[in-house]
Amino acid sequence: MLPEVFGVNGWVRSVADRLAAHGHPALAVPLFARTGPNLELAYEPSDLAEGRRHKDATTSEQILADVAAAVAWLRAQYPEAAIHVVGFCFGGHAAFLAATLPGVEHAFDFYGAGVSRMRPGGGEPSLSLLPNIEARLTCVFGTADPLIPAEDRETIGAALRKVDPAGQRLRSLAYADADHGFMCEARSSFNPQASAQGWSLLLGDDPRI
Repeated sequence: MLPEVFGVNGWVRSVADRLAAHGHPALAVPLFARTGPNLELAYEPSDLAEGRRHKDATTSEQILADVAAAVAWLRAQYPEAAIHVVGFCFGGHAAFLAATLPGVEHAFDFYGAGVSRMRPGGGEPSLSLLPNIEARLTCVFGTADPLIPAEDRETIGAALRKVDPAGQRLRSLAYADADHGFMCEARSSFNPQASAQGWSLLLGDDPRI
């Protein structure tokens, strides 16, 4: 599991605990450990600014190295398990990147902003990595998210359909009226209906996945 810019905070741990309670061993990866060991921020403007500083200091190479290490650790603990990567906000963008890694079966990118516009640390936008993705990938957005406008959602959706026209492996879903952070109960943008749909995806209750 890959966190928002707020680090491995109480909400991130609660998601990992909820996944584990449903029989899915979960590991929260501290993506910002190099610049912010034990980073744990609240959903306040000042904390957001601090989190973004750590995000801006993080590269795609570091993300891939950290996720690869987490995948290897989980594989050693659970040799037969299918490895899924779940990320929210910046962690969603990181999950998109992680879909390129061997050993990842399914990556869930929840409102990962910037996928079609940039790549952490520089380089072509992360969307250009689609040809390198062999895992299943589900991108989930809210239609009221100002950080991922309709233009970006359309660009991402079109790119996914170009590679996988049937939408069996690569999917883009948009939840009506959901804002950025709609999965998080600790945020003012929490959307119960969209969150319930998101959890159905994660727990395998949605027949489309």
